[in-house]
Amino acid sequence: MHANEIRRRFLEFFRKRGHAIIPSAPLVPENDPSVLFTTAGMQPLVPYLLGAPHPAGKRIANSQKCVRTQDIDEVGDNTHDTFFEMLGNWSLGDYFKDDAIKWSYEFLTSREEGLGLDPNRLYVTVFGGNDDAPRDEESFAIWKSLGIPEHRIYFMTTEPSGKEPNWWSPGDNGPCGPDSEMFYDVTEDGLGDLTKEEYMAADDRQEVVEIWNDVFMEYAKKDGKVTGKLTTKNVDTGAGLERLAMVMQKTDNVFATDLFAPLMTAIRTLAKNDWDERAARIVADHVRTSVFLVGDGVSPSNTDQGYILRRLLRRAVRYADTLGMPGGSLASLVPTVLDTYAEAYPDLAEASEAITGAILAEEEKFRRTLARGMKEFEKRIASGGLTGTDAFELFSTYGFPLEMTVELASEKGVTFDHAAFAEEFRRHQDLSRTASAGKFKGGLADHSEQVTMLHTATHLMLAGLRKYLGDHVHQAGSNITEERTRFDFTHPEKVPRETLDLVEAYVNEAIAHKCPMTIERMPKDAAKDRGVEGSFWDKYPETVDVYMAKAEDGTVYSQELCGGPHVKNTGDIKGTFRIIKEEASSAGVRRIKAVIE
Repeated sequence: MHANEIRRRFLEFFRKRGHAIIPSAPLVPENDPSVLFTTAGMQPLVPYLLGAPHPAGKRIANSQKCVRTQDIDEVGDNTHDTFFEMLGNWSLGDYFKDDAIKWSYEFLTSREEGLGLDPNRLYVTVFGGNDDAPRDEESFAIWKSLGIPEHRIYFMTTEPSGKEPNWWSPGDNGPCGPDSEMFYDVTEDGLGDLTKEEYMAADDRQEVVEIWNDVFMEYAKKDGKVTGKLTTKNVDTGAGLERLAMVMQKTDNVFATDLFAPLMTAIRTLAKNDWDERAARIVADHVRTSVFLVGDGVSPSNTDQGYILRRLLRRAVRYADTLGMPGGSLASLVPTVLDTYAEAYPDLAEASEAITGAILAEEEKFRRTLARGMKEFEKRIASGGLTGTDAFELFSTYGFPLEMTVELASEKGVTFDHAAFAEEFRRHQDLSRTASAGKFKGGLADHSEQVTMLHTATHLMLAGLRKYLGDHVHQAGSNITEERTRFDFTHPEKVPRETLDLVEAYVNEAIAHKCPMTIERMPKDAAKDRGVEGSFWDKYPETVDVYMAKAEDGTVYSQELCGGPHVKNTGDIKGTFRIIKEEASSAGVRRIKAVIE
C-alpha cells in the first residue's frame, strides 16, 4: 500500500467517525515561541488542548508535517528521519480511552477500511504506574477485550535512568497523562509471543517498531508536579506515516518505502564512488527536509530555523561528496521530492524555483567556505600542529566540519585533543539540540503573564506596521520570551525611526484605550474579505477564529487569525511598548525587537 493511500485511508476512516479533517499547520509555528519547528501533530493544537474551543469541533484529524533534529546523528539507521508526517486524531473533551483504543486497533487491522495488519504481530505497552498516577488497568482491559493476549500487553514502569515510559507530558506545566503505544513485528518470519524482556530487546534491535501512540490527557502538572485530574479529558493520538509505510510495504527501513525509494535511486545514479548506504540515506533525508523547510518560507542563515536548514544542507553536501556526487547534485534532487509529494502537498510545486535556487546557492556558498577552511587547516598544520581549540575554531569560524578535520589530521599523522574540542563545543552548545528541546521550561508554549502581554502587543505592532508601511507587510516569523518580542515581517527596506515611533505610538494608544480582546468565529473567506490579517491562509480550516482588539469608539486596532495566548483587555498590558531595534533578517524580510517597560 502506497503512502498516499495510507494517508487517504486514515483521514477517511476518522472522517466517517465524526472527525473534521483540518489541514497541516506550517513547519514554522506561528504562535508557539517554545520551539523552532512544529515537532508533533498536537503542537499547533495546544490552545485547544488547554480548553479553547476549536472552530472545527471536538473531533479533529489531520496529517501534520513535522521536523525534529534532536536525533540528527541517528539519521541513517532504519527508522530515524528529520522530516516526517504524523497522522493524528484528537478528542477535545469528547471520547476517551475506549473509543481511542478501539479505533486505533480497528484502523490497523481492518482490511476493509484500514491497513489490514496482522494482529498476531502487534505488541502493546501501557502505563505501569508511579507516585503520580496508578497503573493503567483500564487501557489493559480494553486491549484485552479486543483480542490482544495479555502476555503481549506490557505494563511499563520507571526505568533506572529515571525515564518514565508511557507517560506523556509537555514539560513542567500543562496537561499530561498515560499513553498506550503500539509496536509491530517487522521481521520476516515473525517473533511470536515475547516476554516483556524479550520484547524490550527486540525493540532495541528495531525488530519491533512503534507505529502508533494514544495519549490520554487526564492530569494537570504544575512546576513539575502532578496536581490532580483535569476537568476536561482529551485524547491525542499519533501514527508516523513513514513507519506505517515501512510496515505496509514489508521493508525493514523507511528508506526503502515509496516516500524515499525514488530519491535513493536518483542518488545512486549520481554517485560515482563506492556505495555508502548510510551516506545516501543522510543525503536523502536532509534534502527532503530542506525542500519542505524552504517551501514553508525558511531561508539558510546563521540563526534559528535558518541555521537548522543550513546545517542540514551542509551536512548533505559532505555526504554527497563521500558518495562522489557532482557539485549541484542536491538541487537536482528537488524534482524527485516534488513528484513524491505532488498529491499530498501540491503547493510545494509552486515554490519549486525558490526551493531549487536556495539549495543550489547554499551548496555553492558552503563549497567556498570549505575552500577557506582548507587553507586555514593547512596553515595551522604548517605552524606546528593542531590543538582542540584549533579544531573548534575551524568548525565555528570557518564552518569546517569536525569529521573532515579528523579525517585530514589522520591522513597527515596529526592528533589533537578531542576533549579540548568537546569542552569548547559544550560552551557553544549545538543550536539544533537546544531548539528541539524547547526554549522554555514549560515545553510547548510559555503562557506566562509577560509572554502573553508581549504576544498581544506583537499583534498590535503588526497592525501598526501595515497601517504605516502598507498591506504588503506580513508576519514572516516571531519569537517571544519573558524579556522581549522578536518579530520578522516582509518589507524591502529599512524602516525609518520616525515610522517606528508612529508604530510604537499606535500600540500604546491601543493599550491606553483598554480594548477588549474578542474572538469571533467566521468562515475563512469572510475573514479574508474583511481584511483580517493572517499567514498561510491555505493552511487554515474553512472556519477560523479571529482575534480582535476593538475600542469603545469602534476603532479596530487589530484583527488577526491566531490561536495563541492573549490578554483579555489591552489595558492588561502593564507598561509602555517600545521598539528597541530594527534590522535586516534576510532578503525582503526585516526584524524588530521590542519590549514592554
